[in-house]
This record gives sequence, C-alpha cells and structure tokens, in this order.
Amino acid sequence: MIMHNIIQAIFLLAGVIALLASLLNRDWFFTADNASFVVKRLGRGGARIVYGVIGTAFIFAAIFFYYRVKGL
Repeated sequence: MIMHNIIQAIFLLAGVIALLASLLNRDWFFTADNASFVVKRLGRGGARIVYGVIGTAFIFAAIFFYYRVKGL
C-alpha cells in the first residue's frame, strides 16, 4: 500500500509541475532537453498546451488511483 501512495505522489507532483510550468510559461521547463523535442515540433504555444494536458492527466490519474486503491 505504501508503494502505491509513493507512485501516486510522484504522478501528482509531476502533474502539478507540468501544469504550472505550462500555465506560467517557465523558461527552465521549456528549454530543458526533454521538452525541446516538443517545442521544436509544435512551437512554444503548442508545447504549453501539450504539457498542460499531460499535467492535468497526471493529476487526474493520481486522484483516480488514490480512490481506486483506497476502495480495495
């Protein structure tokens, strides 16, 4: 059960970071090597949308699995 909570916390943290970075247009996030592929393909605005959606999905996944595991 502890491992599930740790993984859920990682998903939640990653989602919050991605969502906030996309909303606040943080340079440190979009100039990183990992995000540069998306920025090159879609531009900065498109990358912000993609990472906003990914962040939101991670947050919802963490919340969903929290209640799913809690019910078991």
